[in-house]
Amino acid sequence: MLRMDRRLFEHFDFILLLLILLVCGMAMFNLYSASYPPKVFGTPPYLKQLYFLLMGFAACLFLLSFDYQNLHVLNYPCYALIVILLLVAYFVGSEAGGAQRWINLGFFKLQPSEPAKLMLVISLASYYSRKEELGGYSLKQLIMPITLTALPFLLILMQPDLGTALMLGIIFVSMTVFVKLKFSTYAILGGTGLSCVLFAWEKLLKPYQKQRIQTFLNPEADQMGHGYQIMQSKIAVGSGGKLGKGYMEGTQGHLHFLPERHTDFAFSVWGEEWGFVGSLFFLGCYFFMLLWGLHVALHARDRFGVLLAYGVVMLIFWQAVINLLMILGFLPVVGIPLPLVSYGGSSLLTTLLALGILMNVRMRRFHVGHGQDVG
Repeated sequence: MLRMDRRLFEHFDFILLLLILLVCGMAMFNLYSASYPPKVFGTPPYLKQLYFLLMGFAACLFLLSFDYQNLHVLNYPCYALIVILLLVAYFVGSEAGGAQRWINLGFFKLQPSEPAKLMLVISLASYYSRKEELGGYSLKQLIMPITLTALPFLLILMQPDLGTALMLGIIFVSMTVFVKLKFSTYAILGGTGLSCVLFAWEKLLKPYQKQRIQTFLNPEADQMGHGYQIMQSKIAVGSGGKLGKGYMEGTQGHLHFLPERHTDFAFSVWGEEWGFVGSLFFLGCYFFMLLWGLHVALHARDRFGVLLAYGVVMLIFWQAVINLLMILGFLPVVGIPLPLVSYGGSSLLTTLLALGILMNVRMRRFHVGHGQDVG
């Protein structure tokens, strides 16, 4: 039986909750427009997303009842479970669009690579909080974090899912630089990273992945082929003007010029319908939520809480930045969703669980008597 200390409710972060609800509310309105008119058969995407949204908030409430310190204990069993799910997805998972990334659970298709990103944040936070090095980490001391990152990275890369695999690398770099390295370690990792990029271009990237990068550099050269998505997205955002065309009045989305308008290019629909002012308001709310997450990290009660909160913010921040730069044509299309906004059950549940961890850290920023937190 759970027995919550009353002080936990007194420290509950209603500002963060309000920001999450505001962003999710705008995202649901946008998804309704992006997926309209609904197909004759099957559940509309916005209804599916609503179900996942409710499931995610229920999971958050459950998560808040436990001290985040328990993640130290649950870390490795959960990590092993994620690796097993990635193996299942690779060998017997559902295939779509030439990729094998999903496990059919009946009521929805789980994409294990999404919770793998959050699991990596937890694993790195746990390791770096237990193995603190005031003088900076050496390359030898990074063997374990590199291994924790490399295993899911390779499994996701084989699916193939280059965008999500790169996200694991970005999470590793963000959290590792945050905890401080020795200068020699920076030099070695920097040189190794550059070598890996060159090797990946020559030996690992598939032809269609190279084509995406080449299209990003010159989308006008193939406007009806690989450059079509980028060109239509830029047209949609640009045509919104100052105040937009109005809710559900966007022509690029509703006339089906814009592909993947409810997933990777969901914000293109928002930009067309609400214009520059509406986009500025949306992004203001979104990034203020992330800034507030950094505020949570700064006021966490211990090193583990700081690293968890910071890792969650980086997880959401980099996905958002990459997605937004992608739809504006500043980055190649790599299939990175906009957290809380793009359609996708696995992504939404993972993001809400990550934000639940953030609220957990905030609630417990003051020490609570042992045995009163969870009993």
